[in-house]
Amino acid sequence: MADGPIQELVTLLARLPGIGERTATRLAFHVLSLDVGYARALGRVLSELHERVTRCELCGNFGSGARCNVCSDARRDPHVLCVVARVQDLIAIERTARFRGRYHVLHALLAPLDGIGPDKLPLQALIDRIGREGIDEVIIATPLSVDGEATSMYLAQALRATGVRTTRIASGVPHGGDLEFTDQITLGRAFEGRRDL
Repeated sequence: MADGPIQELVTLLARLPGIGERTATRLAFHVLSLDVGYARALGRVLSELHERVTRCELCGNFGSGARCNVCSDARRDPHVLCVVARVQDLIAIERTARFRGRYHVLHALLAPLDGIGPDKLPLQALIDRIGREGIDEVIIATPLSVDGEATSMYLAQALRATGVRTTRIASGVPHGGDLEFTDQITLGRAFEGRRDL
């Protein structure tokens, strides 16, 4: 078992999502094996992270200025808005290079068991944005989970009064997936969301 500062580092690393104690231990010893300059640079970046990163004043994405790179990009379609739960979801969509509109990050999903109700969602900011920016379509891209579905239904109902076209991302069989191992809900949605070839 590691001791002193090594154990302290292992304990802190193990609090990160997806990092167990064994992986945290491996990472701690890896950092020790590198040049001391790396450890200092890593420590500096981590210690300054909250001061250097802000939330975009328009969409809630993380960035280093008042507006994020997406909101500052004039080539984006200003009339299509994609609502996501987390910045990680925005990044995943950006990796596809298929969406050229703008985003609105909720930073939460409805989760009554965790005490997250409608009052915790930035709904008014979204509604204000729709009117102010002349949004034609809102694409709801919350996760296909119980909380994500509840949030999408709540948003769709709340946005109905704005008159904006509200759509939901499609769900279906993952690429390379076998139908035999696909759950019933996903397979059913794949049939409902079918399109012409």
